[in-house]
Amino acid sequence: MSVKFAVLGAGRIGQVHARAIASVDGASLVAVFDPFAEAAERVAQTYGCAIRSIDDIAASDDVDAVAICTPTDTHADLIEQFVRAGKKVFCEKPVDLSVDRVKQAIATVDAEKGMLMVGFNRRFDPDFGAVKQAILDGAVGEVEMVTITSRDPGAPPISYIERSGGIFRDMTIHDFDMARWLLGEEVTEVQAAASVLVDAEIGKAGDYDSVNVILKTATGKMATITNSRRATYGYDQRIEVHGSDGVVSAANVIENRVTIGNKSGFQTPPIMNFFLERYMPAYEAEIAAFVSAAQNGTTPPTTGQDGLLALVLADAAVKSVAEGRVVKVSEILG
Repeated sequence: MSVKFAVLGAGRIGQVHARAIASVDGASLVAVFDPFAEAAERVAQTYGCAIRSIDDIAASDDVDAVAICTPTDTHADLIEQFVRAGKKVFCEKPVDLSVDRVKQAIATVDAEKGMLMVGFNRRFDPDFGAVKQAILDGAVGEVEMVTITSRDPGAPPISYIERSGGIFRDMTIHDFDMARWLLGEEVTEVQAAASVLVDAEIGKAGDYDSVNVILKTATGKMATITNSRRATYGYDQRIEVHGSDGVVSAANVIENRVTIGNKSGFQTPPIMNFFLERYMPAYEAEIAAFVSAAQNGTTPPTTGQDGLLALVLADAAVKSVAEGRVVKVSEILG
């Protein structure tokens, strides 16, 4: 059975998911929605799909699933609308910026016996997946410490910063999900520090551009996350997992594997410079996993609960910075 998709939102991430859907066996793109006609037309022409309204997509018999790629403040309402319409739902992170609103949306999904997968694409990166498999295979023994480095080549526009929910909810949220996944235990304590080192305008907008976070589980396992909105050398994405019997790590992905050596020394290619290039295989694998779950009636790999817990960690980090202390996750989760 082919899973027929509609993409809601034809901006940058919507175009990424449209491309992924078109690339995955067992998936097809039949409709797109965007309030901006030019954006919707671009996707429609590229993939040969129809342009429809939100309500028309909800009522469409030829749509099995939707990929929600609209602004964050629309996600929860759209999730509820489409699970009530009997559609399977893939939603970009975060589900909402409010923990209570995320809980409400999850409750609706459960009540409707719907399917919701939240877009944490990094779990589907081939290298990061190999790190996880090494852990599962016992190659490094018991996980003790996880180190995650994530630095963007440059900051987004201030207009985006102002509505993003802040660096912890917008950027670090991916790393919170990775930390939970790699630790294999739920985080119980969060300690964060944050500064404005890249652009003073980001600080004026009420956000930070440089942060460090330490997460701790009940058994004492720890994860350290370092984020920056500036990396002059490219899109810096690395992880390391230290265990009782060894260490496993994933380095940056470079543009090619050609090394030049001469009297000036050795030169290696630059690392990937943007998330689209770096993670396109992960986006495709993510959609393939969604399609598999939809076809087989199984639970998707990243659920609404994963989206909730990542947001809880983000809120705990915000509170930790504001109050200068370690924050218990239970303070946020309730």
